[in-house]
Amino acid sequence: MRKLKEVLRLHSLGLSQHQIARSCSISQSTVHEYVSAAKAAALKWPLPEDWDDQKIERALFPQRVAPSIWRKHAEPDWTEIHRELQTHKNLTLQLVWQEKRESQPDGYGYSRFCDLYRRWLKKLDLVLRQDHFAGEKMFVDYAGATIPIHNPENGEIQPAAVFVAVLGASSYTFAEATSGQDLRSWIGSHIRALEFFGGAVEVVVPDNLKSAVTHPSYYEPDLNPTYRDLGEHYGMAIIPARPYRARDKAKAEVGVQVVQRWIVAALRKHKFFSLAEANQAIRDLLVRLNQRPFRKRAGSRATLFAQLDQPVLKPLPATRYEFGKWKTARVNIDYHIEVERHYYSVPNALAHQEVDVHLRSELVEILHRGARVTSHVRSYEPGKATTLTEHMPKAHQKYVGRTPSRLIEEAQQIGPCTAQLIEAILAAKRHPEMGFRSCLGILRLAKTHPVERMEAAARRALRARAFSCQSMDSILKNQLDRLPGPAGGAENPALRPTGEHDNIRGADYFDFPPEAEPPVVQ
Repeated sequence: MRKLKEVLRLHSLGLSQHQIARSCSISQSTVHEYVSAAKAAALKWPLPEDWDDQKIERALFPQRVAPSIWRKHAEPDWTEIHRELQTHKNLTLQLVWQEKRESQPDGYGYSRFCDLYRRWLKKLDLVLRQDHFAGEKMFVDYAGATIPIHNPENGEIQPAAVFVAVLGASSYTFAEATSGQDLRSWIGSHIRALEFFGGAVEVVVPDNLKSAVTHPSYYEPDLNPTYRDLGEHYGMAIIPARPYRARDKAKAEVGVQVVQRWIVAALRKHKFFSLAEANQAIRDLLVRLNQRPFRKRAGSRATLFAQLDQPVLKPLPATRYEFGKWKTARVNIDYHIEVERHYYSVPNALAHQEVDVHLRSELVEILHRGARVTSHVRSYEPGKATTLTEHMPKAHQKYVGRTPSRLIEEAQQIGPCTAQLIEAILAAKRHPEMGFRSCLGILRLAKTHPVERMEAAARRALRARAFSCQSMDSILKNQLDRLPGPAGGAENPALRPTGEHDNIRGADYFDFPPEAEPPVVQ
């Protein structure tokens, strides 16, 4: 159409048909046809400004009719077919064709049916050209290819995953080998990628792997809590690509392809015995990859990175992100939660409720409804418990506080005689805990009796060697503590010896003399 206008313009300048044909690279007969049609239609240059190519063609060749597309059979409803294929994940195009063929036995064959559907689909499958701003986005993904790591001891081969990160504006690329695609490897690769770039971006665009997205969704994907914490630590937003929409992260797809071709393939003949060896080789090739000149534009990834991304990247925090797992736990009846076979206490008011646990290498944080309720130093002893006294109910705190030293201290606040009585009760038992209740009973008597009576009753109990709560209670009830008695209850409570008397035989009376024989019992 542009040549039709050009022919009319050159003809108005007085050029011959031969000159016009050479200028427009068309045949002289075609020039003659255009000029003749313009004369017949009385159309002269310059043409009206509002005339487009189609209007000019209709004016010059009104007899021409737009060719119609011939179809042997009626065109299927591709829109409805496409909707069904998207609605039912197990539905195939072959099954749809078989159903159509049953209703139209002389319809299209399978190959022609598929060809027409794909032609129609190409009209829908258009690609948006994305413009990336400097320092805005980092695209991350794992390569499909792996690097074999050989065990030097037994010769086993362990495939290492290849992590790839690409900056949007400059396509500056980072890659490294990791032991797998687990959460710890995923987070660690992000940290090392940001340190490689020397700054943080505004947005990270990952795929929907489990380490990044717990529950994939087209509208509201649920990020892994640890991954979300990483974004908060570095001040980055994490926006996963839509499920099954690889073009959302086209930069990562191209970056993965480049890494597989220029790094993984280049290392195919090398034999690595550790991840450190593989990553050293990757770093060497990564420098060459980023400095490799572009084929269709000036510069390289490294030069574009220095010009575009590097000046606007956000500075990294002073401290590295500390890896930590998140899990949900239910508080047991003993106000403890189990985390990796160790038990940690929480406030007793949260019994039977669910809490969130942030598990780090040295610290365990426990949150309820987003608020931190307590934290513990992490312990790796299985079957043990870490308990804080303030988490216990008051009754439990008192029970745990029942130690011999604690009971003696409380008794000393009453008086020295009461403290000696408590010591005597604990010493008289096979195990000190057997005397705890008796001691608690004596301490309870101090709440209803004055200190003077308690001390006097304790002195009398020590003299009588009555080491029990019942004896103390009886002394106080019968007011035996008010009776006169020898002072000095703190001395050794041994019974005083009786005086001399003719009717007192003494203990020696019952001993037989050495020469005497014991009586024979009949």
